Amino acid sequence: MKIRLKSLLVNDQEKALRFYTDILGFVKKTEIPMGEHRWLTVVTRDEPDGVELVLEPTAFPPAQTFQQALFEAGIPFTAFEVDNLDKEYDRLLVAGVTFSMTPTMMGPTKLAVFDDTCGNNIQIYQIM
Repeated sequence: MKIRLKSLLVNDQEKALRFYTDILGFVKKTEIPMGEHRWLTVVTRDEPDGVELVLEPTAFPPAQTFQQALFEAGIPFTAFEVDNLDKEYDRLLVAGVTFSMTPTMMGPTKLAVFDDTCGNNIQIYQIM
């Protein structure tokens, strides 16, 4: 058993694709039209055959409720590891990303949380 896909609910697939590629630096891997929406995935630039992040549309009302509840509670939908949190935080700030939590030490980990503009809080972290 392997993890190959991780779904992330997004309220706008096109906006999410731009944010996750242009701002965060992921690369589009798969785009398959599926009626009104698409099967749309991105991957880490240096791991093109690694885990794919599915930019999953929130077309199903319970998905919208779930996503909104997490966002309003300030809970990250998912987390991404970075090599240098302070450097990544500064880069994303310059790119206009809004953070709800600035770099903060939590035990042996430093983390920060930002708004992905598509309905989610996303955590980035560095293991110190």
